[in-house]
Amino acid sequence: MNPRIQKLACSSIPGDVDAILVVDETNVRYLTGFTGDSSWLVVRPDGQAVLLSDGRYDAQLANECPGLPTVIRPPGQGINELFTQFIRDEKLGKVAFQADHVLVASMKSWTTDLPDVTWVETSGLVEELRQIKDADELAIIRRAVDISQKAFLKITSELTADQTEAEIYYRLEAEMRSLGAEGVAFHPIVGVEPNGALPHYRPADVKLGDCQSLLIDWGSKVDGYCSDLTRTIQRPGRNSPAATRFSDAYQHVLDAQLAAIAKIGDGVQCIEVDRAARGSLEDAGLGDAFKHGLGHSFGLQIHEDPRMGPSSTGHLKAGMVVTVEPGVYFDGDFGIRIEDDILVTENGCEVLSDLAKGLDDCRILL
Repeated sequence: MNPRIQKLACSSIPGDVDAILVVDETNVRYLTGFTGDSSWLVVRPDGQAVLLSDGRYDAQLANECPGLPTVIRPPGQGINELFTQFIRDEKLGKVAFQADHVLVASMKSWTTDLPDVTWVETSGLVEELRQIKDADELAIIRRAVDISQKAFLKITSELTADQTEAEIYYRLEAEMRSLGAEGVAFHPIVGVEPNGALPHYRPADVKLGDCQSLLIDWGSKVDGYCSDLTRTIQRPGRNSPAATRFSDAYQHVLDAQLAAIAKIGDGVQCIEVDRAARGSLEDAGLGDAFKHGLGHSFGLQIHEDPRMGPSSTGHLKAGMVVTVEPGVYFDGDFGIRIEDDILVTENGCEVLSDLAKGLDDCRILL
């Protein structure tokens, strides 16, 4: 029996339901291994499951999730119609569903077509299971981190003044793909000097030229799993008030990141990790320049729970993988962010990414 589906069946689903419906594609993939779309999973309390899909995926279903029972809809029948017919055929009277993912239109259709069925709202059941990564997931994430780091080192060693932010992004993606990634985990941020002060900047046709700093936030996707890293590099050999201001701010961001990483461990409150970094920057007089949360979990999606921020309520648990990414941003001038991927362990944490991040290590060499 599929262990992930079994975990869902044994989770906090109301005990008297006949089944739970999973419609979110990412959650279906996590539970079954199926990478297609337009397919819903029905799980019974005893762990038995059926995937509702269509004929386009016959071969893919057999390859990706052998042994999983399926019901295939014919051409012309929608997934809603198939689900309605399945509920009737199986005589299910009480069905739980993912309230975070079911459309209002679908719910109206079900209540109209299945007036005798009782519907039970659930929220975050599969997402909670996804927070703790198993050994297979961690192996893939480690590979995604490794590919991202190798691509970064390759691309930054070949920078030229004529390269644009967009070109660096394209070269970075191509290099990650050449190393085995299926693509980028998200749209990379490549920001020359003042553009680095925009936390969600999109690369444009801006040349490196004689810029003093360059912020790159990137990650690869491998077998569906993400990585997420940031480095801010600077041009060496400049003795000026502006260069000193950058160097001082960089060291404070690094100190804040290290303080937060040292705080991470099994059972630690997420807000306490954020406070470690935020307090460090506040002590340095840079609290107002830190304009976002400290980090987030990731896996099949680039942003997953838990989050670490000033209003976080959750706790870290062994097996979670999170980013730690403090940053400071000065509009029209520069931004600095340093981000690593961290595995929470029973005795603290393991930093999965090992790219050098000291100020003297992060240089623009043209």
